[in-house]
Amino acid sequence: MPRYALTDIHGCTNTLKAMVQDQLKLNKKDELYLLGDFVNKGPDSKGVIDFILHLQKQGYQVYCLRGNHDQMLLKSVEKGAKALNLTPPEQEQVLQSFGISNFENLPKKYVNFLKALPYYLELPDYFLVHAGFDFKQRDVFADKDAMLNIRNYKTDWERLNNKKLLHGHTPTPLHAIKKATSHKAQKVNLDAGCVYYKNAAYGNLVALDMDTQELFVQPNIDRPYPVARKS
Repeated sequence: MPRYALTDIHGCTNTLKAMVQDQLKLNKKDELYLLGDFVNKGPDSKGVIDFILHLQKQGYQVYCLRGNHDQMLLKSVEKGAKALNLTPPEQEQVLQSFGISNFENLPKKYVNFLKALPYYLELPDYFLVHAGFDFKQRDVFADKDAMLNIRNYKTDWERLNNKKLLHGHTPTPLHAIKKATSHKAQKVNLDAGCVYYKNAAYGNLVALDMDTQELFVQPNIDRPYPVARKS
């Protein structure tokens, strides 16, 4: 049965639904791996989590990882808006999405979802993580901050038992992702910058068939909404 991976949805619920229902035509024997950043920046953070919880409740095999924005939203429950690296309009979108006036009031259902997210997954042939691993550390699986935030790292394949590596976190032009998957690269970044529809190179959600390396591309259909242009 197919296994799919995608990442960095950032509140783009309609785009996610179009990918899962129309493109992947997900069924209950398939496996879907979501590599984090479900929330923030886009228009409907709550809707993304609701859709995931709905799929899981219906018996779909959907597995989720923690991203840096999921972590930020979790921290904002204790520390308020200052925990979030978002513009004021982006913050307002998140609050409106959850129907709350401050981040400390994030409903328990969503707090529990975020708290339960693991930092990485190891499969027989893959490691899955939001950002990556810091191979300068003695124990690469203990550095949670790196798994959420690291960029531009050199992979030590021996320490991953020469398995493939899928991640997101760093928005990447679609042509670069297509090139990596067509060459069956051992490490692939699947963040096609879905939320950044104002940038010509981004604005797509991509999903990878982990067995055939087929790439599915779903353009952002949640626009327009206030989002900063990716510099």
